Amino acid sequence: MKKLFIALALLFLSVQIFAQGVFEKKSYVNESGQSLSYQILYPTNYNPSTKYPVVLVLHGAGERGDDNVAQMKYGTQVFLNPENQAKFPAIVIFPQCPKDSYWSSVKIDRTQKPTSFVFDYSQNINWPLQSAIDLVKSLVKSKVADKKRLYIMGLSMGGMGTMEAVSRNPKMFAAAIPICGGADLTYVKKYAKKLPLWVNHGDADAVVPVKHSRELVAALQEAKANVTYTEYPGVNHNSWDNTFAQPALLSWLFSFKR
Repeated sequence: MKKLFIALALLFLSVQIFAQGVFEKKSYVNESGQSLSYQILYPTNYNPSTKYPVVLVLHGAGERGDDNVAQMKYGTQVFLNPENQAKFPAIVIFPQCPKDSYWSSVKIDRTQKPTSFVFDYSQNINWPLQSAIDLVKSLVKSKVADKKRLYIMGLSMGGMGTMEAVSRNPKMFAAAIPICGGADLTYVKKYAKKLPLWVNHGDADAVVPVKHSRELVAALQEAKANVTYTEYPGVNHNSWDNTFAQPALLSWLFSFKR
């Protein structure tokens, strides 16, 4: 009887996990043979004949590696929440940037206090970011993704990668949420009138100075962009905690369509 109870409990658990959805580990190999690890979440009751929105989530520098696990540290629970899955069915991708690379083209000088970040998109795009973008495009090509509902968000290094991705692909995404990141402001006009943005940053950030988001928002406002800015008083570099806790986060994101 005890064994039967355990078996039934495990069966019930497996059904619940399937119903709620789980992330699957995969890898994307680019044309140069470089492999980008990622985890992907499909909507509950996924139908391959349906085109779904896609959310690309870029992690921070501390989660780089090759274990295809560390990048899941922040933000996953928002998308695994059963209520959110029911209300906002979407394909969600968490790629992992290798240790020896970076999502964004930026020169970092840690000898300065605060740390200096100089963004320069005139440089070649780093292959992990290009591969993450190409991965999303491959879903569009295979007709499982709705090209009018592609979204991107990221924290810290991922916030920087978010801004570089939209700068280099101004017509690709329907909305973007950069968190405690920064951008090469010379590219703002390319996407300002095409892309709604919700910029987030803590005003006590000791890792990525809040000035980078303030300057980005000022440039976006000057360019007449649809930009929302949330600055968290007294919050250090972990402003992603506040952002992922925003009740309107997903409803704001999915309200836009290209």
